[in-house]
Amino acid sequence: MAAVTEEQVEKVRALVAAIPAGRVSTYGDIADAAGLSSPRIVGWIMRTDSSDLPWHRVIRASGRPAPHLSTRQLELLRAEGVLSVDGRIALRECRHEF
Repeated sequence: MAAVTEEQVEKVRALVAAIPAGRVSTYGDIADAAGLSSPRIVGWIMRTDSSDLPWHRVIRASGRPAPHLSTRQLELLRAEGVLSVDGRIALRECRHEF
């Protein structure tokens, strides 16, 4: 992975912070909005610098949370009114557009 700049980190953080309660975005949505080459860069940033952000509003393009976060993420989303069916969020209904 190419070196990630502080500017890119701050852009991703701002985008994640802008996702309203009751909405979700994908790693790819955020990568596109930030001008990044890969959703994996967003994943890396989220993994290393997101404890103060609504991290639970960022999901995979399949509509599913990461397996290691699934229970907690779906619980937090449910509290905001975002429901899942068989562990999958209906992106057509609750996707945040940047």
